[in-house]
Amino acid sequence: MSEIDPRALRNAFGTFMTGVTVVTTHDPEGNPIGFTANSFTSVSLDPPLVLVCIANSSSNYAAFEQAAGFAVNVLAEDQKDVSNTFARPVDDRFAAVSWQKGPQGSPVFAGVSAWFDCSMHNRVEAGDHLILIGRVEAFETSPAPGLGYARGAYVTAAAEAEALTQGAKLIVSALIEHEGKVLLMGNDQGKLTLPEIRVGKEGASAALAKLIADTGVEAEPGFIYSVYEDKAREHQHISFLCQSAGGTPAKGVFTALTQSTLMDIADAAMCTMLERFASESRMGNFGVYYGNQTTGQVRPVATGSKGA
Repeated sequence: MSEIDPRALRNAFGTFMTGVTVVTTHDPEGNPIGFTANSFTSVSLDPPLVLVCIANSSSNYAAFEQAAGFAVNVLAEDQKDVSNTFARPVDDRFAAVSWQKGPQGSPVFAGVSAWFDCSMHNRVEAGDHLILIGRVEAFETSPAPGLGYARGAYVTAAAEAEALTQGAKLIVSALIEHEGKVLLMGNDQGKLTLPEIRVGKEGASAALAKLIADTGVEAEPGFIYSVYEDKAREHQHISFLCQSAGGTPAKGVFTALTQSTLMDIADAAMCTMLERFASESRMGNFGVYYGNQTTGQVRPVATGSKGA
């Protein structure tokens, strides 16, 4: 085998989206200690086991290696500062967080999505890390959405989705395809458009499901085909490519994307998207568009013959 580049391997590992936790215990003198970790997973329900990993190079290694137990605090989306504090060499990390001793004795934090207070079940040496397997003796959860991490950056999915829905006019359209034709319907000006709907508090997925149901055809929600900011219409637009099993539409008609049809599309940005779809359908290679109504990039998502 060729030698593996550690940095490249770490970057590859980082593509896996995880939650963010702070693992805590007490040192031999009784002082609270902890470190930020995304190497956390559930192991077993019976008995209730979880595991975390700590690097051999960690300044906390000896204390955790000898500890009788530990706690895992699953951070909420608004606790990025807590994650950063426990990931850096700060003099008094615990001054930055509200905490108390859990039922088993390890520090548990306020405001987290969940915490698990564990007794030490086993320790396993594994390369440059020590695997700590804990038996859950007590736990607590809250409705707070968890903080995510991927590719070296935090992910706050719930906050971002809410901001997008609340802070901008978000339009979802359904690019419903059946046997090479696309479902189009007329608008008030006699032009053609895809089925589309304004997203409300229910979110984009619920809006898409309602949109498909209203068309009266059997179709499965597919992948995001285009995401763009339409400055002319002052909204954000997400179009989902959906495959239809057929049926007679309650609204609109399945139409071939000929040149004359494209000339009747009401919105210029939508027309450009449908021109791309017609071309990609012929080649069988699809991509996702990111940009605005005039300029952007297409990133490939699939390669191969259609229907393969």
